[in-house]
Amino acid sequence: MAMTEEEVQALQAEVASLSEAIKTTKTELEGVKAEKETLTAELQSRVTAIAEMEQTVAERTSEIATLTAEKEALGVSIKAETQRTLDDLTDSYNLAVSAYKTAVAQANPAVPTELITGDTIEAIDQSLESSKTLVAQVRQSVEADIAAGKVPAGAPARTPPDLSALSPREKIQYALGGKR
Repeated sequence: MAMTEEEVQALQAEVASLSEAIKTTKTELEGVKAEKETLTAELQSRVTAIAEMEQTVAERTSEIATLTAEKEALGVSIKAETQRTLDDLTDSYNLAVSAYKTAVAQANPAVPTELITGDTIEAIDQSLESSKTLVAQVRQSVEADIAAGKVPAGAPARTPPDLSALSPREKIQYALGGKR
């Protein structure tokens, strides 16, 4: 089977066309390979960036955990120190109130110490005022009882006789010693 010249030329034209298509496809393939390499490099760069970010996130998470633990420890320490300070201040306040109560009792000897009560300075001041009022009322009552029951010492004082009812003559006689 021999081919005709036209068939050979048609086949040659088809081979030339296919050869040209292969060259174009090879060029496109090389472009795709270059694009693939660029994308691969970009992907690798992004993977590296992601890995670095993950490392940074892990470090930050570790730092956050450390700082959270330190914050909790400081919180406990601050609470303990605050409680200690509060206890010290409460003790100091109680001592000051006790000393104030003693000073008030010494400054007011007329008021019985048992009447001065209270756990705060204000309460002590209030009890002192009410105690002073009570002592004043008792003093007034006792003084009134004493005044009511007062008996003069000795005989009453002598008063001269009332001469207003006497006549002038009787007055002269009385003065001269002639008492009738």
